[in-house]
Amino acid sequence: MNQQILVDMDSVLADVYSQFIEWEYKELGIKGFKWKTEALPSCNKHVRSIGFFRTVPVMPDSIEGLQYLNDKYKVLIVSSATESPLNLTEKQAWLYKHFSFIIWEQMIFCGRKDSIKGDIMIDNQPKKLRTFDGKKYIFTQPHNIFISDEQYDRVSGWKEIMSKL
Repeated sequence: MNQQILVDMDSVLADVYSQFIEWEYKELGIKGFKWKTEALPSCNKHVRSIGFFRTVPVMPDSIEGLQYLNDKYKVLIVSSATESPLNLTEKQAWLYKHFSFIIWEQMIFCGRKDSIKGDIMIDNQPKKLRTFDGKKYIFTQPHNIFISDEQYDRVSGWKEIMSKL
């Protein structure tokens, strides 16, 4: 049987940083920032807004990359999506739209990821990777760029994921 690989959605498949910046710019006119709280003061409001997740852009090369993994591994999309009821339906619709080869049985929407088992995990949140027992890949994003931890392999994009896996 193929190894099971857990793939996060936000900031791994879905380019939520671009979406946050676009929505903040539309709402507040913010063009640049020093810190997340300065740049994205409404991010918590936005993630609970109708249309936020349904319209988020895909990460570059993620469609090709996830198809590559899906052909080689048992892929599960694991997303912490239960905090806001809108997230469940919007994230599912987004996956169907952009990753039509992923079926409903491969989607896990949860509050905590620590009970989901697999061999490999790709996530951008160190706290989610910390409790995972398998091979860990941290997907580079602005909030984790300076984290250096030997228990993670760092990947900076989907082409790099395909070359490593």
